[in-house]
Formats: sequence, structure tokens, C-alpha cells
Amino acid sequence: MELILWRHAEAEDGFPDNARPLTAKGRKQADKMSAFLRTRLPHNTRILVSPARRAQQTAQALTHDFITEPGIAPGALPQALLKAAGWPDGEDCTLIVGHQPALGEAAALLMTGKPECWSIRKGAVWWLSRRESEGDIQTSLRLAIAPDHL
Repeated sequence: MELILWRHAEAEDGFPDNARPLTAKGRKQADKMSAFLRTRLPHNTRILVSPARRAQQTAQALTHDFITEPGIAPGALPQALLKAAGWPDGEDCTLIVGHQPALGEAAALLMTGKPECWSIRKGAVWWLSRRESEGDIQTSLRLAIAPDHL
């Protein structure tokens, strides 16, 4: 299984939290990362997006063909994020557009077995892969990149 964690791009400050839109910089971040992902995503990638406006706008830079998943809204636990993705038993690739701290905690949990507070920058993507090799289950980080590195 492949799991791509994409933190929403930069958003405006304000309240209510779920209604905050992307800033101009955030729209550029989302566009850059979308261009990068568009040529690399497997054709059968399932895309799950938080209902928060900033996550929706980030995903819309890539496609409008995604599933809004309430279970990955701000404040979600990393275990809920992984459950929504179908980790570890999924066969295909799942892209999650979500929030800190759940994304960083999920990445830490998958890489170390502990839900530590790892930071994923705004607009950045972490691409993880799970495979079996000689009876051993392995999780590896295939890619971690922020939009300003593209």
C-alpha cells in the first residue's frame, strides 16, 4: 500500500477554523504541489480530504474527484486518519489532504511505532510505502518534499 500525506497549504487566520481559505501564497503552494503530483500519482489513487475549506481548496488544485472525509478533520487522531486510509491492508494508493498534528503523528507512528509529534510543513507531501519482503513487513518513506523545494 502507498500512503501520501499532504498537509493543506497556507491558510488565512480567522474563525471559524473550518472556514479559513487559502492565502495567495497557499494557492501557489497548492498549484506547485499539484503539478508535481499530477505526473506521479498512480491512476487509481483514492483521495480523501478533510472537510475544512483550506484542505478542500488544496485538493481542488489537483482535482475535483475526491472524497470529503469527516474523520480526518482538524483535531483527528492519527489512528483515525490511518483507518480512513485503510492502512495497512489497502492494496492501492491513498492520498490524504489533512492537518497537523495528525499527519505528523501518523507518519511517526508508521515509521517508529510511536505517535510522536513530527512536523509536516504547510503544503508539503510525505509519501510512505508498505510492502512485504521475505516475510517481513516494511514501511519506508519514499518522498518528503515541501512546495518551496519544487
